[in-house]
Amino acid sequence: MQEVTNPSTHHVTAREDRISIFQKVIYSIGGLVNNIQAAALGSMVIVLNLGLGMNPALVGLIGAIPRIVDAISDPLVGYSSDNTRTRYGRRRPFIFFGALSAGLLFALMFQLYNGHSDSFYFWYFLGFQVLFFIGFTCYSIPWIALGYEMTPDYHERTRLQGASNFVAQFAWVIAPWFFKIMNNKDMFTDIVHGARTLALIIGAFIMVGGILPAIFNKEKFGSLAKPERLKGLWNVMKDFFSGFAVALKCRPFVKICAATFLIFNGFMLASAFSAYVIFFYVYGGDYSKGGTLLGWFGSISSVCTFCVIFLTTWISTKIGKRKTFLITISLSIIGYALKWIGYNPDQPYLLLIAAPFIAFGLGSLFTLTGSMVADVCDLDELQTGTRREGMFSAIYWWMVKLGLAVASLLSGILLNATGFNVALGAGQTAQTLLYMRICDIGIPIIASIAAIFIIMTFKISEAKAYDIRNQIERRREERRSEARRGEERRREARRGEA
Repeated sequence: MQEVTNPSTHHVTAREDRISIFQKVIYSIGGLVNNIQAAALGSMVIVLNLGLGMNPALVGLIGAIPRIVDAISDPLVGYSSDNTRTRYGRRRPFIFFGALSAGLLFALMFQLYNGHSDSFYFWYFLGFQVLFFIGFTCYSIPWIALGYEMTPDYHERTRLQGASNFVAQFAWVIAPWFFKIMNNKDMFTDIVHGARTLALIIGAFIMVGGILPAIFNKEKFGSLAKPERLKGLWNVMKDFFSGFAVALKCRPFVKICAATFLIFNGFMLASAFSAYVIFFYVYGGDYSKGGTLLGWFGSISSVCTFCVIFLTTWISTKIGKRKTFLITISLSIIGYALKWIGYNPDQPYLLLIAAPFIAFGLGSLFTLTGSMVADVCDLDELQTGTRREGMFSAIYWWMVKLGLAVASLLSGILLNATGFNVALGAGQTAQTLLYMRICDIGIPIIASIAAIFIIMTFKISEAKAYDIRNQIERRREERRSEARRGEERRREARRGEA
């Protein structure tokens, strides 16, 4: 056992634990689908304010309410996925249905026209967004859980998450250009028309790309024995909340959730200000020039993120996930600080110097945390004897989405608090522009520093992860042996009766 317990031991992935290139590609296309909905929605929702003239606070409320509903539905779908048994597996039926329904609802969500009241836009967009998030939860949570169970190897898990995030990053390459596309006067009458057309294209991609993992990816635990059927709604609810509570008592998992909550939602809250700072501080209200810079900044950040994902995956196999996390998030803090210099009306493209550093934040976050949650699922099985990737993936994204709801709500409130008024156009006050820059830069820096302190105490190392796996496999073999002995005893009993 020295190989397991020595912290300096570096393990090599066994052939049987490796995931084929084809399986990684298909799963990674699912990652692109998973990211495109978040990237597109975040880039296109601005049409409600700049295209239809809605109050930013109402737009923020539209973003907050559906995410609260989504956060509630996540654990329910995760629990259902863990406990479903079909001829097609536990995850794949959910993935198939979720992709088709989410794609259709995304397309319908943006079919808006000028000339209606704020109340009409609010209820129309809110209703379809609630339904969209429910449909997409049926896709995303089982898809994430599927990735946790595709390999039991500590390093191969990171490689899978790295491959998935690499392909998924293309969503963030193209999404920054969505405003530029919607605002193209040669193609569309206005950005509202542009949003309607773009939503149809994205919805179709979600449907087609999303069903591929359901068709081609393999489930490692798809043929688990059917759980004992609980009778009555009360018993099912007790089992659901019991599993929820057990997951939240797992300290390593809570630390991962808290760190992700801070980094991702700090980024999302701040990024709500980036477009406004570029449009009104850097370019004085020129949407065309601002959209171009916004597109280049987003695309360069995304291209740099490809390199970051590769580096993160490679470094993690050398020094471990925790140390890699501390390094990459520290580099992202430098990038956020550089934005203060980059927001320069005289030299607008100076902003691009911050992009490579900022890329280390989200580029490394989901590559590492996705792999770390998979390790936690093993720890949970060791402690409880149950495989619950669905519940863990649901709670993990429940924390993220609950934070997104808060971020969406606060972004509109904070934007109003800065004194921003869309009717003033380029005439925003100097104080308003200063406050917007402070929010854009200060929020993610503070959140990232807090996340670093949390992950410094994360204890599942490479050596401990392999130790946990060895204990689990011994226990599984003992249970299989006991099951075989039990079956033999039953056969003997039947022969004796005959």
